[in-house]
Amino acid sequence: MPVIHAPTAPTHTLAGTTFTSLATPSRGSTSDTSVWRVSIAPGTKPTPHALTREEIFVVLTGSADVTIDVTQASAGAGDAIVVPPGVPFSLANPGDDPLELLCCLPVGGQARLDDGTLLTPPWAQ
Repeated sequence: MPVIHAPTAPTHTLAGTTFTSLATPSRGSTSDTSVWRVSIAPGTKPTPHALTREEIFVVLTGSADVTIDVTQASAGAGDAIVVPPGVPFSLANPGDDPLELLCCLPVGGQARLDDGTLLTPPWAQ
């Protein structure tokens, strides 16, 4: 399927963050990569986690406070955030407006939460 039209509403919501599945196996993609849009409301607390595969975010609007392992950085519109597998990661919105990002993760990639729980993001399936 060469064009998968965006859904009219977010497909998942979790604690101040919305996820809109764009190109995922459940939506018709046949590649090894899932793509979705993320919107993080101002003041949303970050959820620290690690990933089993590399994840890449592209900031569309707003700014992000990023922590990868012990490194802290800021990212703005047009910047790419590359999260390597196996290191602690968190992302926060320090601004007054929603932070909008595009995210790519290989199909089957999982998040490992601080308590050790593995989560396969439903918005990436």
